[in-house]
Amino acid sequence: DHHGHDHDSDHHGHDHDHGDHHHHDVETVGLAVLTVSSSRTLAEDPSGDAIESLVGDSEAADLVARELVGDSRDAIGEVVDDFVGQEAVDAVITTGGTGITPDDVTIETVGERFEKELPGFGELFRRRSEAEIGTMVVGTRATAGVVDGTVVFALPGSENAARLGTRELILPEVAHLAGLAAR
Repeated sequence: DHHGHDHDSDHHGHDHDHGDHHHHDVETVGLAVLTVSSSRTLAEDPSGDAIESLVGDSEAADLVARELVGDSRDAIGEVVDDFVGQEAVDAVITTGGTGITPDDVTIETVGERFEKELPGFGELFRRRSEAEIGTMVVGTRATAGVVDGTVVFALPGSENAARLGTRELILPEVAHLAGLAAR
Protein backbone atom coordinates (compact mmCIF):
# COMPACT_ATOMS: atom_id res chain seq x y z
CA ASP A 1 0.00 0.00 0.00
CA HIS A 2 1.87 3.06 -1.21
CA HIS A 3 -0.32 5.47 0.73
CA GLY A 4 1.35 4.25 3.88
CA HIS A 5 -0.80 5.29 6.78
CA ASP A 6 -4.30 4.93 8.12
CA HIS A 7 -6.33 7.93 7.00
CA ASP A 8 -9.19 7.48 9.40
CA SER A 9 -7.29 8.35 12.55
CA ASP A 10 -7.31 12.10 12.15
CA HIS A 11 -10.49 13.01 10.34
CA HIS A 12 -13.31 14.33 12.46
CA GLY A 13 -16.23 13.58 10.22
CA HIS A 14 -15.27 16.20 7.68
CA ASP A 15 -16.12 15.50 4.08
CA HIS A 16 -12.93 17.02 2.76
CA ASP A 17 -9.45 16.31 3.95
CA HIS A 18 -7.46 18.61 1.72
CA GLY A 19 -4.19 17.34 3.09
CA ASP A 20 -4.61 13.97 1.44
CA HIS A 21 -6.50 13.44 -1.77
CA HIS A 22 -6.36 9.67 -1.31
CA HIS A 23 -8.61 9.99 1.69
CA HIS A 24 -11.63 8.53 -0.07
CA ASP A 25 -9.90 5.56 -1.67
CA VAL A 26 -11.82 2.32 -1.67
CA GLU A 27 -9.67 -0.16 0.27
CA THR A 28 -9.84 -2.95 -2.30
CA VAL A 29 -11.72 -2.22 -5.48
CA GLY A 30 -14.16 -4.81 -6.77
CA LEU A 31 -13.56 -4.96 -10.52
CA ALA A 32 -15.89 -6.47 -13.11
CA VAL A 33 -14.57 -7.30 -16.58
CA LEU A 34 -16.62 -7.53 -19.76
CA THR A 35 -15.13 -8.80 -23.01
CA VAL A 36 -17.04 -7.67 -26.10
CA SER A 37 -16.42 -9.99 -29.03
CA SER A 38 -18.51 -11.86 -31.57
CA SER A 39 -15.72 -14.33 -32.29
CA ARG A 40 -14.34 -15.23 -28.87
CA THR A 41 -15.60 -17.20 -25.89
CA LEU A 42 -14.61 -16.97 -22.22
CA ALA A 43 -12.51 -20.11 -22.78
CA GLU A 44 -10.67 -18.30 -25.56
CA ASP A 45 -10.36 -14.71 -24.36
CA PRO A 46 -6.72 -13.60 -24.12
CA SER A 47 -7.60 -9.95 -23.42
CA GLY A 48 -9.96 -10.79 -20.58
CA ASP A 49 -7.39 -13.26 -19.26
CA ALA A 50 -4.70 -10.57 -19.32
CA ILE A 51 -6.89 -8.16 -17.35
CA GLU A 52 -7.86 -10.89 -14.88
CA SER A 53 -4.25 -11.88 -14.22
CA LEU A 54 -3.10 -8.25 -13.77
CA VAL A 55 -5.97 -7.62 -11.36
CA GLY A 56 -5.14 -10.85 -9.56
CA ASP A 57 -1.55 -9.70 -9.04
CA SER A 58 -2.63 -6.28 -7.82
CA GLU A 59 -3.26 -5.27 -4.24
CA ALA A 60 -5.52 -2.47 -5.47
CA ALA A 61 -8.31 -4.62 -6.86
CA ASP A 62 -10.10 -7.95 -6.84
CA LEU A 63 -11.95 -9.48 -9.78
CA VAL A 64 -15.57 -9.95 -8.72
CA ALA A 65 -17.27 -10.69 -12.04
CA ARG A 66 -16.37 -11.52 -15.61
CA GLU A 67 -18.52 -11.97 -18.69
CA LEU A 68 -18.35 -12.03 -22.47
CA VAL A 69 -20.95 -10.78 -24.94
CA GLY A 70 -21.15 -10.25 -28.68
CA ASP A 71 -21.11 -6.89 -30.46
CA SER A 72 -24.64 -5.88 -29.57
CA ARG A 73 -25.74 -2.68 -27.88
CA ASP A 74 -28.49 -4.48 -26.01
CA ALA A 75 -26.18 -7.24 -24.76
CA ILE A 76 -23.38 -4.86 -23.74
CA GLY A 77 -25.81 -2.46 -22.07
CA GLU A 78 -27.47 -5.24 -20.13
CA VAL A 79 -24.22 -6.52 -18.65
CA VAL A 80 -22.83 -3.05 -17.91
CA ASP A 81 -26.07 -2.14 -16.12
CA ASP A 82 -25.96 -5.41 -14.20
CA PHE A 83 -22.31 -4.89 -13.17
CA VAL A 84 -22.90 -1.28 -12.15
CA GLY A 85 -25.91 -2.34 -10.09
CA GLN A 86 -23.93 -4.88 -8.07
CA GLU A 87 -22.89 -3.78 -4.59
CA ALA A 88 -19.54 -5.57 -4.87
CA VAL A 89 -18.58 -3.81 -8.12
CA ASP A 90 -16.67 -0.53 -7.72
CA ALA A 91 -15.34 -0.30 -11.28
CA VAL A 92 -15.89 -1.96 -14.65
CA ILE A 93 -13.42 -2.64 -17.47
CA THR A 94 -14.69 -3.49 -20.92
CA THR A 95 -12.36 -4.75 -23.65
CA GLY A 96 -13.37 -4.79 -27.31
CA GLY A 97 -15.74 -3.02 -29.65
CA THR A 98 -13.95 0.34 -29.54
CA GLY A 99 -12.91 0.58 -33.20
CA ILE A 100 -14.73 2.15 -36.13
CA THR A 101 -16.43 -0.74 -37.90
CA PRO A 102 -20.25 -0.72 -37.86
CA ASP A 103 -20.07 -3.60 -35.34
CA ASP A 104 -18.03 -1.54 -32.86
CA VAL A 105 -20.68 -0.24 -30.47
CA THR A 106 -19.10 -0.45 -27.01
CA ILE A 107 -18.26 3.26 -26.87
CA GLU A 108 -21.78 4.31 -27.87
CA THR A 109 -23.31 1.92 -25.37
CA VAL A 110 -21.25 2.94 -22.36
CA GLY A 111 -21.01 6.56 -23.47
CA GLU A 112 -24.75 7.14 -23.39
CA ARG A 113 -24.69 5.97 -19.76
CA PHE A 114 -21.94 8.34 -18.59
CA GLU A 115 -22.94 10.96 -16.04
CA LYS A 116 -19.38 12.23 -16.20
CA GLU A 117 -16.71 11.58 -18.78
CA LEU A 118 -13.01 11.11 -18.04
CA PRO A 119 -11.43 12.30 -21.29
CA GLY A 120 -7.94 12.07 -19.81
CA PHE A 121 -8.18 8.29 -19.82
CA GLY A 122 -8.57 8.01 -23.59
CA GLU A 123 -6.04 10.77 -24.19
CA LEU A 124 -3.41 9.09 -22.06
CA PHE A 125 -4.20 5.64 -23.42
CA ARG A 126 -3.69 6.86 -26.98
CA ARG A 127 -0.49 8.68 -26.05
CA ARG A 128 0.90 5.53 -24.41
CA SER A 129 -0.20 3.39 -27.37
CA GLU A 130 1.41 5.57 -30.01
CA ALA A 131 4.86 4.12 -29.42
CA GLU A 132 3.50 0.69 -30.24
CA ILE A 133 1.01 1.34 -33.04
CA GLY A 134 1.93 4.80 -34.33
CA THR A 135 -0.74 6.85 -36.08
CA MET A 136 -3.14 3.89 -35.88
CA VAL A 137 -4.16 5.38 -32.51
CA VAL A 138 -6.54 7.64 -34.44
CA GLY A 139 -8.71 4.55 -34.89
CA THR A 140 -9.07 3.79 -31.19
CA ARG A 141 -11.85 5.34 -29.16
CA ALA A 142 -10.89 4.04 -25.70
CA THR A 143 -12.75 6.06 -23.08
CA ALA A 144 -13.87 6.14 -19.47
CA GLY A 145 -16.58 7.71 -17.38
CA VAL A 146 -18.82 7.37 -14.36
CA VAL A 147 -22.07 5.40 -14.57
CA ASP A 148 -24.30 5.59 -11.53
CA GLY A 149 -21.38 6.11 -9.16
CA THR A 150 -19.25 3.38 -10.75
CA VAL A 151 -16.19 4.08 -12.91
CA VAL A 152 -16.34 2.35 -16.30
CA PHE A 153 -13.23 2.02 -18.49
CA ALA A 154 -13.57 0.93 -22.13
CA LEU A 155 -10.41 -0.54 -23.63
CA PRO A 156 -9.74 -1.89 -27.12
CA GLY A 157 -9.96 -5.63 -27.68
CA SER A 158 -6.33 -6.43 -28.37
CA GLU A 159 -4.43 -8.22 -25.64
CA ASN A 160 -1.70 -5.56 -25.70
CA ALA A 161 -4.24 -2.77 -25.31
CA ALA A 162 -6.00 -4.58 -22.47
CA ARG A 163 -2.68 -5.12 -20.71
CA LEU A 164 -1.41 -1.57 -21.23
CA GLY A 165 -4.59 0.14 -20.12
CA THR A 166 -5.09 -2.06 -17.08
CA ARG A 167 -1.50 -2.07 -15.84
CA GLU A 168 -0.48 1.51 -16.54
CA LEU A 169 -3.67 3.56 -16.30
CA ILE A 170 -6.42 1.71 -14.47
CA LEU A 171 -4.77 -0.11 -11.58
CA PRO A 172 -2.73 2.90 -10.37
CA GLU A 173 -5.81 5.15 -10.21
CA VAL A 174 -8.83 2.90 -9.74
CA ALA A 175 -9.03 3.01 -5.92
CA HIS A 176 -8.88 6.80 -5.92
CA LEU A 177 -11.40 7.21 -8.76
CA ALA A 178 -13.81 4.62 -7.41
CA GLY A 179 -13.73 6.23 -3.98
CA LEU A 180 -14.53 9.65 -5.42
CA ALA A 181 -17.21 8.41 -7.81
CA ALA A 182 -19.09 6.51 -5.11
CA ARG A 183 -19.29 9.37 -2.57
